[in-house]
Amino acid sequence: MSIKRALSLGLALALAACGDAGDGGDRGGVPVVVGGTVTQAEFVSAIEAVGTAFANEQTILTSPVTDRIESIGFADGAIVRRGAVIAQLSRGEQSADLVAVEARAREAGQQLDRLQTLQERGFATNAAVDQQTALRDSARAEANAIRSRISDRVIRAPFDGVLSLRTVSPGTVVTSGSPIATISDISSIKLDFTIPENFLTAVAAGQVIEARSVAYPDQIFYGTIDNISPLVDPLSRSLTVRALLSNKARLLRPGMLMSVRIVSDTRTGLAIPETALLAQGDQNYVFRVDKEGIARRTPVEVGLRSKGMVEIRSGIQLGSKIVADGTVKVRDDAPVKAVIRGQKAPVDAARPQPSADGS
Repeated sequence: MSIKRALSLGLALALAACGDAGDGGDRGGVPVVVGGTVTQAEFVSAIEAVGTAFANEQTILTSPVTDRIESIGFADGAIVRRGAVIAQLSRGEQSADLVAVEARAREAGQQLDRLQTLQERGFATNAAVDQQTALRDSARAEANAIRSRISDRVIRAPFDGVLSLRTVSPGTVVTSGSPIATISDISSIKLDFTIPENFLTAVAAGQVIEARSVAYPDQIFYGTIDNISPLVDPLSRSLTVRALLSNKARLLRPGMLMSVRIVSDTRTGLAIPETALLAQGDQNYVFRVDKEGIARRTPVEVGLRSKGMVEIRSGIQLGSKIVADGTVKVRDDAPVKAVIRGQKAPVDAARPQPSADGS
């Protein structure tokens, strides 16, 4: 074999190898890409926010007077009913005063009865009866005042709720205004969150929300919007929305951070895979493949995104063939071979095929 012929054969083999290496991408200079069609899909417009959970009702129970705690009527974290005794302060002096005043009131009442009997017989004046009536009423009023002071020394639950951990013990001397316990009604939870002002028309009272907590990552808590703040924060241009969540299982606690999702609109529209979309500046494009297999870069207006799909508002029609993936290999107004996933790439008839014997 001559040197010239050997070089020609080597060059031919090298060119053949280059051609074989390109079988996975371009066949005969035409790129092979993943093809698809414009379909329809459901898109959900949702508002995402982060909120803080608050008790439906919550207050700090304090001592109205300065005195010694006589007894504690609750355990840490106890669930109590409205009117249950939480704590009782010393009231021995007030009880003794009440006994004395009640006795005086009874005596004044009996004296008044006698004067009224004498008045009917003409032996008592109206002035004497009026004076005795005033003494009786005064004693009764004083007794009521003492009962009120005794009542102040019995601290009761103002509503059904859960009590906090105890911070005081029997025998402790508390001053007026000192906290005894915190009671929270967590049968339902108020969830406060903020939204930008441009979403004001997208929310309304009674609208359903979904809330999640990191404490329960696999659980969705449903609630409804209860109220919307009438004021917009002039600094953040946002407003506060309050939703109510049922909490009968008492899983949620005040102070929790929760993520919020509000579905404001659900619609069906034209859809393409996100991988088919090209962005250049503020304009979006797709490569539409015409009947001749030519890729045409087509501007489109996009809308919502959901589960890897993009809503197409205008620019392309339902059923149009597009380049779904591999757009980096495509040029405008150039031929392309779009293969549907799961199908084999089309065979190039212009390219010689190997014979049965491999030659």
